[in-house]
Order: sequence, then C-alpha cells, then structure tokens
Amino acid sequence: MRRIFSFSLCTAGLIGLAACDSKETADVDRAFADVNVVDETNLNEVMLTAADPNEAVTYFQRTLGQHPERIDLQRGLAVSLVRAKRNTEAVAAWKKVTSHDDTTSQDRVELADALIRNNEWDQADQVLDSIPPTLESFKRYRLEAMVADSNREWDKADSFYETAVGLTTRPAGVMNNWGYSKLTRGDFAGAERLFSDAIRQDSSVFTAKNNLILARGAQKNYTLPVLPTTQSERAQLLYTMALSAIKQGDTSIGQGLLRDAIDTHPQHFEAAVRSLEALESNVAN
Repeated sequence: MRRIFSFSLCTAGLIGLAACDSKETADVDRAFADVNVVDETNLNEVMLTAADPNEAVTYFQRTLGQHPERIDLQRGLAVSLVRAKRNTEAVAAWKKVTSHDDTTSQDRVELADALIRNNEWDQADQVLDSIPPTLESFKRYRLEAMVADSNREWDKADSFYETAVGLTTRPAGVMNNWGYSKLTRGDFAGAERLFSDAIRQDSSVFTAKNNLILARGAQKNYTLPVLPTTQSERAQLLYTMALSAIKQGDTSIGQGLLRDAIDTHPQHFEAAVRSLEALESNVAN
C-alpha cells in the first residue's frame, strides 16, 4: 500500500514538473514573440525611412506574402512604392489599403496623393470628396488646394492653401506652391509676396528663389533682391532673370544679365554661354 502511495506521489510530481515545463516553455515562446514583434516594428520603420525605396518595396512584398491581411504591411508597401516613384503601382497598393476593413480616412488622403502623382486628377478629386470634413490635416488641405488649382477654382484654392499653411510648422513648400498658383493666374505681385514668405521660412528652397525671380521678371523688375545664395545659385538666378527679360523683348538687359551670370558662376556656365552666343548671333544678323 505504501508503494502504491509512493508511486502516486511520484506520478503527481512528474505531472507537476511537466506542467511547469509546459508553462515555462509557453512563457518563453510569448517572450520571444514579443521580441520578434518589436524587432519587426523597428525594421518596418527603417524600411520606410532609411532604406532604399526599391529594397523596401521588395521587403514589404515578401513579408506580405506571409501575412497578406495585415494592413500595416499593406501601408508599408504603398508608402514604399510612392517613395520609389512607382506611381501606378502605388495607386493600386493604396486602393487595396482603402478596401481593407481597418482602413482610415488618412489612408484615403494617401490614395488621393498617389493619384495626383500619377496624374489622375479627377479620381483624386472624387477620393478627397469622399473624406469626411472632420479630418482636418495639413496634407488633406494641401491636396485639396492642388486639385482646386487644377480645376481653376481660384477662390477654393486660396482658401485651402491658407488653411494648409496654418496647419504646419514648416509652411515653405506649400507657400511656394501657392505662389506658383498665383504666378500661373497672372497675379505676379501676389506670387512675389508668397515666394518671399517661403524663402523667409526656409532659405534652402532654391525653387522658391527661382520662382521669385520669375515673378519679379514678369513685372519687368530685373534686379536681384537680397537673398541668401551661394555663388552658383546667384549665377542661376541671374540666368533666369536674363531669360525672362529676353522673353519680354528687353534684349539688351537680357544680354547684360547673361554676362553677369557667366562672370558670377564659379565654373564654366555652359547654358548661359550658349544663350548669350545665340542672342548675339541673332542681333548681328
């Protein structure tokens, strides 16, 4: 009887040890699963920012093959395709994201952005119209402004640009876009003001500097404003102003500006040299 009791105790002990082993194994598996989730999250972030865009596309395509229903991976692929400038594929990827059960209004904003990049303005307009007005984001209003511009709805464009400027701490880019909108409408003074504001916000945006020269040139103001520029940038701005003057028939002013551009550039300024030679040849003939 004592043997049976002893055997029962041993058996109970073995079962208890087995249960402990099983519990410990489960705990370890959960711990490693948590680590893997953290590692994967970090890797996803790296792929979305630091990695080569095409390498990121390959990574997310491969990972989606293992987890096709995960919307975070679908978003990662769509973002990476936009970064890689593979716009047609990006549109298809964002459409898949927006058809997911867990999609958000922000996903539709990203779809509209991809459609605009792919020159599908009408579809982008429809997507933006489908987004509830409760979503008030910088990107949403910047895209709304761009679509309004494409439709030549100037009052709406101005309103959307103004709202977008108020929703970001880095408004230089949208100010430059707004200024270019004014430039295309023929509001040169308004464009000049906005380009100046953009440069004041971020003096590294050369496009805004070049656009500022175009706005001033359109008003036959052929003097360079005080701007923070490198020598090469200054030469390029003089060249832009020269072409603007020539286009408006102020040939002699254009010639002088081309010479200034050539003299200012720290290296050989091939484009300005060719333009000056062509201009002098036409004048001689």
